[in-house]
Amino acid sequence: MTREQTDVVVIGAGQAGIAASEHLGAEGVPHIVLERGRIAERWRSERWDSLVANGPAWHDRFPGLEFSDVAPDEFASKEQVADYFAAYAQKLGAPVRCGVEVTSVRRIEGSQRFEVQTTDGVIEARFVIAATGPFQKPSIPPIVTGASEVLQIHSSAYRNPGQLPDGGVLVVGAGSSGVQIADELRRAGRDVVLSVGPHERPPRSYRGRDFCWWLGVLGLWDAETPPEGAAHVTIAVSGAKGGHTVDFRDLAANGVRLAGMAASFEDGVLRFADDLDRNVAEGDASYLALLDAADAYVERTGLDLPSDPAARDLGPAPTTIQGGPVTALDLAAEGVSTIVWATGFTADYSWLQVEDALDATGRPQHRRGVSTAPDVYFLGLPWLSRRGSSFIWGVWHDAKHVAGHVQTRRSYLAYDAAAARVPVGG
Repeated sequence: MTREQTDVVVIGAGQAGIAASEHLGAEGVPHIVLERGRIAERWRSERWDSLVANGPAWHDRFPGLEFSDVAPDEFASKEQVADYFAAYAQKLGAPVRCGVEVTSVRRIEGSQRFEVQTTDGVIEARFVIAATGPFQKPSIPPIVTGASEVLQIHSSAYRNPGQLPDGGVLVVGAGSSGVQIADELRRAGRDVVLSVGPHERPPRSYRGRDFCWWLGVLGLWDAETPPEGAAHVTIAVSGAKGGHTVDFRDLAANGVRLAGMAASFEDGVLRFADDLDRNVAEGDASYLALLDAADAYVERTGLDLPSDPAARDLGPAPTTIQGGPVTALDLAAEGVSTIVWATGFTADYSWLQVEDALDATGRPQHRRGVSTAPDVYFLGLPWLSRRGSSFIWGVWHDAKHVAGHVQTRRSYLAYDAAAARVPVGG
């Protein structure tokens, strides 16, 4: 096993790690980026085949490089996104080492340095940046147990309808992943039930501008704290099929049966909470609030954008279209062969064995990415500094702040008391 030294080890070569490398390089900070797979591996191997970015190409990119094969208002495929980050790393000459997994990070006793244990040897570093992002460990609630005849997979393992056994499919979770997977399965001829929880539902486009643009001019990307109780609410938005506004009425009209949140399972029957109408209504409220804010902005600034009154025509409740919500689902009787859990992820920082870096639940303790453990940093997390932190352009700006903090720390540590002792006026 080799042992080497560097100033900074960046763990992860997705969007957060590549952004960190760019800014560290600009500051002249020696560093190494470690990636257990390929650059942007999760885009390549942990997403379904037809996935595209949720933001248009003009928005979901770094400032230093445009997509070479995607028009500005189009939505890049998952492979195009991964190729973009690989090209960006090559453009930077980023010191990325692929196929190297970090197994532990510990502070060296009696030293200001860290020992980073990897599958390719040991690296000593003065600083550590955890850029592994929020999508680390798939989360499947322990609700449906003892149903061995039903395939249960997480959305990160779903690829396409042909992957699943014949039969109906229950999709649990109505964020971006859940609604797109449910729609794809229904279009493939499957009987689909979609379990809908609390969510935000922005318009894909309003008055000729994408919702990403509206959040920008309204200053909402820069919100530093989420609305009360909304820190972990999913966003139902899609760039699929050229981009469209997610509307559960459309899904219901196309034959997707809707249910509230999955609640309990007994004797082969899955029961759902009586909250579908409330969840859809609250999603509608978030949708209409953004339209109101956009209209007020146009009125205030005199911006010449076409009115869009049809955007406010929401139509009847989706439960009216399909004759009421699904309240109970007998999996065997209704031929449900698969459950796709689009229920998000949990963090896994078990490798980060540094005192004060994590709280009692294993979550990072930080302020704007600067950990409570000296010289440890985090990037790519939701609401790291603002609403846009987990988005591609947002992590780029967060990385700039973190790299600047690292360089400031380096300048203090490089202080030489003898050399700095200069007589007054000398």
